[in-house]
Amino acid sequence: MLKKRLFRQSGRLLLFCGLLLLFAQDVSATSTADKLNRVQKQKESNENKLGETEETIDSLKVEQQGLQGYLEQISARLEESTQKLREIEEQISQKERDIEEMQMDLEEAQRAEEEQYEAMRQRIRFMYERSQNLYLDLFFSSESFAGFLNQTQYIEKMTEYDREMLQNYQKLQEKIVQEREFLKQEVEGLEELRSEAEDNNDDISKLVEKAHAGVEEYANEISQKEQEALALEEQIRRQELQTEDLERQLAAEIALSRLAASSQSRDLSGIAFSATDLDMLAAIIECEAGGEPYTGKVAVGAVVLNRVRSSLFPDTVAGVIYQNRQFSPVGSGRFAMVLARGANASCYEAAQEAMNGSTPVGNCVFFRTPIPGLTGIQIGGHIFY
Repeated sequence: MLKKRLFRQSGRLLLFCGLLLLFAQDVSATSTADKLNRVQKQKESNENKLGETEETIDSLKVEQQGLQGYLEQISARLEESTQKLREIEEQISQKERDIEEMQMDLEEAQRAEEEQYEAMRQRIRFMYERSQNLYLDLFFSSESFAGFLNQTQYIEKMTEYDREMLQNYQKLQEKIVQEREFLKQEVEGLEELRSEAEDNNDDISKLVEKAHAGVEEYANEISQKEQEALALEEQIRRQELQTEDLERQLAAEIALSRLAASSQSRDLSGIAFSATDLDMLAAIIECEAGGEPYTGKVAVGAVVLNRVRSSLFPDTVAGVIYQNRQFSPVGSGRFAMVLARGANASCYEAAQEAMNGSTPVGNCVFFRTPIPGLTGIQIGGHIFY
């Protein structure tokens, strides 16, 4: 009778454990479903962002093309202004050369005037000194009166010629001076035009530089947006792969939860622990719950031992801890470091208590940091399920 009662109680306990494990697996599946839903929403959000980014790129390209057209226009204006400035400078240079030539002509005319004046002065002086006997000499030296008249007329013509030549040289100098002054005025006018052209060139150059900078800025912004688009495309691609993985993981967890409902667990007292199990259990507790309260440390140790008891996991502490992708500190190498130096006293105490059968989380075989939608037994910063 007692055996039947114990058997019924044992059956109820096994059924309860199976339901609890099924609940735990269902919670895990729900968490995966939430993750899948979040990933899908993130993917949709990234697709919307990608569409907006592509629209922005198209808009930026249109604006860049408009600015490029404006740049071409003002560049043509700059070329015209530069050509005009070159023409003005060439005119100024030509006028300055003309002024130099006129200065040389003026100096030559001044020299000719001085020579002519000196020659006339010498003749006048000669005639003045010999004026008393000049005409008598001419009269007696002439063969006829007609010859005398011719010689006197020659002297008068020479004097008149000297006077005319002197006047001509003086008029030539006046003309050269007038033309030189006119050229100087023209140069002054051209200098003003050159100053205006230079100012105009500077203004257009600034516009060209600004437009160039704008085109380059658009190019940089387009490049940045294209990089963002590529990054979004890569995120979408990864999220598509992640969605596929989560869908497979969700299906596997659902299958695991169904299997757990029909599985049996061993009694902890029937497990033979090796000499290093306590060290490994204390090390994984420190890695996973070193900053958690003492109860949280015991709970992590209980999860490891609950897996050892379950037929769904390896049947040794080492097998559970080193199972692929179950405990991240194992993969990172931190577990090996803690194991080599030895865990702290609190973690050893928690590990020993768990091995003695204490379990503040019942038969839970999973734990993690809280996430939206995941419920279970929360101790410190972990949820156990």
